[in-house]
Amino acid sequence: MKAVSVVTIRKELKFKTKDELETLCLRLSRFKKENKELLTYLLFEAHDEEGYIETVKAEIDEQFEEINTNNFYYIKKSVRKILRNVKKYIRYSLNKETEVALLLYFCKRLKMMRPSISKNTTLTNLYGRNVEAVTKKILKLHEDLQYDYGEVLKDLNDS
Repeated sequence: MKAVSVVTIRKELKFKTKDELETLCLRLSRFKKENKELLTYLLFEAHDEEGYIETVKAEIDEQFEEINTNNFYYIKKSVRKILRNVKKYIRYSLNKETEVALLLYFCKRLKMMRPSISKNTTLTNLYGRNVEAVTKKILKLHEDLQYDYGEVLKDLNDS
């Protein structure tokens, strides 16, 4: 079965009743964990973006604490998994400020990590790519936010 376009789905949803839409959403939430997470964000957390950012930061902290630091192989795998989760949470929000805040926090935690990421080329490159991406995203924000996040980025680069 081939999936139809979003435009076609939007047109078809206009013909559904409220109860039918509710049933479709609940059925959709049963199939993938990401669908359920997105619905959770939209229903419970979208109205409080700051709370959402703090929740995700706490989860990032928790994941960094669980990293097996015996070997750089395990560190790389874990860091990539954390970054994948961060990007998933960013996709849920679609807010540029949230994206910058979460990526900056990820970079900060990665830089503070022991053993130091400077001893591994892959982790250093991953850090550099994310700092570069954050720098580009900061330029698209409001001037005041550009200054604030620019200061955080400068502190990150100085340390």
